[in-house]
Amino acid sequence: EKSSVQHELLLLRGSRRSSASPPSGSGGAARRAARTMSLVRLEGPRVLSCGRCRTHLALEDDIMSKAFHGRNGRAFLMNEAVNLDFGPREDRVLMTGLHTVCDALCKNCATCVGWKYVAAYNPTQRYKVGKFVIEKAKLCPEF
Repeated sequence: EKSSVQHELLLLRGSRRSSASPPSGSGGAARRAARTMSLVRLEGPRVLSCGRCRTHLALEDDIMSKAFHGRNGRAFLMNEAVNLDFGPREDRVLMTGLHTVCDALCKNCATCVGWKYVAAYNPTQRYKVGKFVIEKAKLCPEF
């Protein structure tokens, strides 16, 4: 329920985002339609997409920093991201200290594409809370 509220808020935030239209048909298509209707389609010059299923995740304009590192190399700190589900909260010791994070999973294919900062214990790192890290290795190759 919380994710549907977040989805609606994202749709209300700006015209750059629009709801994906459900496919027509019946049977299996109806099941896919229920899943597809919850996905957000981003519009902009450059869109970061899941490398496995091409689901839109964020806009290039929402990159706060390109100087981050993930499990698989280079990563981006994002101000906003869409079409994500989240794993359980866990404390992790990262390069900048102890943080509470949860894995960010593509809502369409469940690939772990990065994480979301939930809490930072170092006051100088609190700007990251509520932000997302998306790993470049998990994005479509054209980005």
